[in-house]
Amino acid sequence: MTKTASLHINLDAIRHNFNLVKQLAPKSKILAMVKADAYGHGLIPVAKALSNADGLAVARLDEAITLRNHGIQKQIVLLGTLLSEQDVQYCAEYQLDVVIHNRESAQTFSKAPIAQPLTVWLKIDTGMHRLGVSPEEYGGIYSLLNNAENTSEIINMTHFSCADEIDDPLTQSQLDCFNQLTENTAKPKSAANSAALIRYPHSHFDWVRPGIMLYGADPLAEGSCLPLRQAMSLTARVVAVRDLSEHEAVGYGCSWRADRPTRLATVGIGYGDGYPRHAPNGTPVLINQQLATLAGRVSMDLITVDITDCTLVKVGDEVVLWNNQLKATEIARHAKTISYELFTSITNRVERQTG
Repeated sequence: MTKTASLHINLDAIRHNFNLVKQLAPKSKILAMVKADAYGHGLIPVAKALSNADGLAVARLDEAITLRNHGIQKQIVLLGTLLSEQDVQYCAEYQLDVVIHNRESAQTFSKAPIAQPLTVWLKIDTGMHRLGVSPEEYGGIYSLLNNAENTSEIINMTHFSCADEIDDPLTQSQLDCFNQLTENTAKPKSAANSAALIRYPHSHFDWVRPGIMLYGADPLAEGSCLPLRQAMSLTARVVAVRDLSEHEAVGYGCSWRADRPTRLATVGIGYGDGYPRHAPNGTPVLINQQLATLAGRVSMDLITVDITDCTLVKVGDEVVLWNNQLKATEIARHAKTISYELFTSITNRVERQTG
């Protein structure tokens, strides 16, 4: 069965990006983010490719259990979520670290009947205001966990909200708050996400937590000089080629009209495959190493592309929607979204290849 859209994941690119993290933070342990199916790249293949990581982090219990069931033995952290007594028992059964982010989860964890103690990552809200114990609550909750028989180790953590922005004062304010709260605990610390890994070396501490940079997307708003390699390539095939006269329109709503005699290629991919529906006219694609642009609305199964200035485009030719040459961050900029959303939106209708 022929599928018109294909996704290829380059695991060597992920290993390359991981090695860049090691170079940036040689004294820190690395907790690699593999949540959301490894940002859409495939949980198990990516976890195995990251064999040199000190730990892996997911946001859902089922992903953590899937990792264990596929033989992943390294440290696994379950990021902030609802945490029932049964969830704590599952974490003990599968030897998972837990993130505690409020008093209720701390109490639930401390009272849960489990056979062996677990490592706790105590999340402090230093300014993100999404999850985390407040600075005022921190001392009491820290004492509760530190005295609990269920706790084998505490790792203090926080999360930055603006580390990707140039010279945003909140990041340093968050760091100052975090350091002040934890300076007397002598416990391991973790703060740096991908952006902070690059921009704030003094935030590396004991553990760094790279995410998007592992997959080759630049985490900095203005871009960095790191030789990151994008691991995901999304391609599709030309399914039709047609000529339009000047002033003729294409697609739903006739939102694009030819301003000259125009040749269009219809490509077998759409929002039903995960290509962003709101990608506007002018969004770039590559056909036979030639730049072309979207013309007309993205539909469920198809897009149309202006190939008037391209040569030798025919039915069956490969169209690159994004790859290491045409970055997902560029497509995301046109579609007014972020590369994270592009990576995690690809549907099962797209043929996948990993290697």
